Amino acid sequence: MSKYEDKIFDDKLSLIEQSREPDRDDPLGPPVQLDSAAIPPDVDRRTFLMRSAVVGATVVMTGAQISCHDKTARATAPSPNEAPPLSADLYVVKEEKGPVMTTLDEFYKVGPGPSSSHTIGPMRITYDFYQRCTKLPADQLAKATALKVYLFGSLSATGKGHGTERASLAGLVGKEPATVDPAFLDGLRDNPDQSFPVQLGAKTVNVSLKDIVFDSVKGDFPHPNTMTAKLMAGDTVLLEQEYYSVGGGFIEWKGYTPPKKNPPKYPFSTMKELRQHADQNKLTIAQVILANEMAIPGRSEAEVYAFVDKIINAMVATVKSGLTVPEDSVLPGPIKLHSKAATVYKRAMDDKYQADRGIGVLSAYALAASEENGRGHLVITAPTGGSAGVMPALVYGLGDGGRKLPLDKIRQGMLAAAAIGYLCKHNATLSAAEGGCQAEIGVASAMAAALVSTAYDAEPRVVENAAESALEHHLGMTCDPVAGFVQVPCIERCAFGAVKAWTAYAIASNEIASRHRVDLDATITAMAQTAKDMNTKYKETSEGGLAMSVTLC
Repeated sequence: MSKYEDKIFDDKLSLIEQSREPDRDDPLGPPVQLDSAAIPPDVDRRTFLMRSAVVGATVVMTGAQISCHDKTARATAPSPNEAPPLSADLYVVKEEKGPVMTTLDEFYKVGPGPSSSHTIGPMRITYDFYQRCTKLPADQLAKATALKVYLFGSLSATGKGHGTERASLAGLVGKEPATVDPAFLDGLRDNPDQSFPVQLGAKTVNVSLKDIVFDSVKGDFPHPNTMTAKLMAGDTVLLEQEYYSVGGGFIEWKGYTPPKKNPPKYPFSTMKELRQHADQNKLTIAQVILANEMAIPGRSEAEVYAFVDKIINAMVATVKSGLTVPEDSVLPGPIKLHSKAATVYKRAMDDKYQADRGIGVLSAYALAASEENGRGHLVITAPTGGSAGVMPALVYGLGDGGRKLPLDKIRQGMLAAAAIGYLCKHNATLSAAEGGCQAEIGVASAMAAALVSTAYDAEPRVVENAAESALEHHLGMTCDPVAGFVQVPCIERCAFGAVKAWTAYAIASNEIASRHRVDLDATITAMAQTAKDMNTKYKETSEGGLAMSVTLC
């Protein structure tokens, strides 16, 4: 966690202490002295503070008496619902301590659905391992007999519904997410017994879906999405690497060292710092991000915009493709879910009232892109595959599908949206396996709210307020895909995320901006804490929520 979060907790604790008068009748008893000795060394300070608050609130409501000793004991007791913490060795954890260094080409990724962490990430991982294998000495490759991939944690729990085994096999045979033909993945689903030759130097090793092993669901893994790849010579391991799909298609491995980058022109790690750069330099948030996108990787403005245009075009294509699917189409998998994007669009266009028509059409756009994700077709992480219907709905709605705004307005919105996604990745998570669906749909909705606000030339404070509102009203959202498929409730959630983004913009652009009481940094902190406290059953494991209460017949 960041020093900024430490200060938030310190300030809140100070206010609590100042508001307590030890000499008056207090159902809580004397204030607990929260010095370093009061908190056991193996207990996280934030967890202690939050549990103390819960214990205190319970006492007030019930009228019970409790000693300071009991309050401390209850606050430090382990929670049975908490997931193991992420390994401190992960770069995604370490990077919280510096400025945001993520760039657009890392963030907006094109690849096959239905999940960036379960398909794009694993395919990037196995492709990386394939490349490593090809670089081994010829005498070692001559001994090779098999390639094996082992899936752990959430990847093992819901990998079949997400197509993780197909994506992993595709990477092993040399295919990359941005260029893989979805028909290849569909072919693996329809004909799972296929075998493929992998050329390793002079040696050929055959691989199939049987070489992708669904291993332990429970365990003390560095990340909920952990996988191991091995090159074997009989029972001997020639090469082995442990990998982590950390969300949004980002990957790491054991011993990972991030690529060298230039320092950002405007360093920031919080929204407050980002907005200060904008205000002090009389820039928009998009302009601050553009300057950093040029500085960090050393690109020109034209190169940055060329990439943004590529992503915009890809988003538009996913919506258009989804809208052209026949209305009686059924998505793959045991749910037998009928496509509804085209139906919702046609009926919305016939709505009597313009406002109803707008909501219906925007929802149809989100459904269209999200259904493409559910089919395993190419989508764009914004920030993830599971949320891949939200941003495209607004991009298309602001452009050719509705408002006809100039391309440059949408470009600026894409830059501002990325800033929101960067901050959520930097200070919380984009992984549903780590944080539930709030980390996917919630972040996507916040990004989309910033997109719309920026496209309509809102000032930085309004952009922040819109993003904050959209994220705030997704806090606590669980990830509970029925049968492990990214269809129910995922597809409709994209539609609601898109509509909430527009609602957040409507409120932020019409309220008095300075009176907005919650800042984005506080909401991102809340999301991070909620993710930490959330029961693992509701983190993409399909062990709770709708995944358990919906019966498929």
